[in-house]
Amino acid sequence: MHIEIRHLRTIEAIHAEGGLARAAERLHITQSALSHQIKGIEDQAGVELFIRRSKPMKLTPAGLRILRVAERVLPEMAALEEEFGGLRQGSTGRLHIAMEWHACYEWLFPVLEQFRKAWPRVDVDIRARLAFDALPALLREEVDLVVSSSTEPLAGVTFYPLFDYEPVVVAAARHKLASKPFAEAEDFVGETLIAYPMERGRMDVFKDVLKPAGVAPKSVRQVELTAVILMLVASGQGIAVLPDWVVRQITTSEDYVTRPVTKGGMTKRLYVAVRDEDASLPYLAHFMKLGREIPVRMQRG
Repeated sequence: MHIEIRHLRTIEAIHAEGGLARAAERLHITQSALSHQIKGIEDQAGVELFIRRSKPMKLTPAGLRILRVAERVLPEMAALEEEFGGLRQGSTGRLHIAMEWHACYEWLFPVLEQFRKAWPRVDVDIRARLAFDALPALLREEVDLVVSSSTEPLAGVTFYPLFDYEPVVVAAARHKLASKPFAEAEDFVGETLIAYPMERGRMDVFKDVLKPAGVAPKSVRQVELTAVILMLVASGQGIAVLPDWVVRQITTSEDYVTRPVTKGGMTKRLYVAVRDEDASLPYLAHFMKLGREIPVRMQRG
């Protein structure tokens, strides 16, 4: 038996309207075409679906069985059509995010809080486990957006700038750096550097300061949470290099000192990477707008 969606709509309409004339009007077809359609369904099923002599028309037990199917299937089809319509208009979709920086959580959650109010039908998720495999995961369509400080050319991927930031050294208030206006490469010698889990070659301080100077800290202790990094620094267990949007919360604390990295300081830029075919999605554009505005507000306090 071959039952189509239009057949289910026919059964449901006749049951709801109680007759062929009103059902045909509801379905925007002629009464003759509707009668022909019913006969075709009954021929396929091999049973009658309606008691035609009753007014209003009533379904036979076989017709009621098909009606139950229609009541389950038609709402699902309507929801599917609405979802696909939303996809075409860009009001629904998926935004799964991977970040190469743990520090990004500090500004990402305020961004997502604003984003969800504007785009409640977009499925948002953060894939923390993909931090070290973020860009390949983007190409595999496991995620839809990557927050990165790198812009290495990648076929099929476009990088959009978010905002500039300044990495600064954070040390305990009693640390020797408290007496200096800025930190130099030599200040890291003999120190424990407390950092987010990341390869040394991708840390700004290693790439731009320590490696060119040919020096290295005594050790690197990797910690995932910013609050724990700050706690360890305040306890004198090491120093850290954190972006300025993170240290805004401790600038008035008596437990810490913050210093620029090198005399002139450092300026870095953060980017989002998206697949080329997704770049025009309206909700992605809005996420990037929020991602540019909110961290800058946080930097300014």
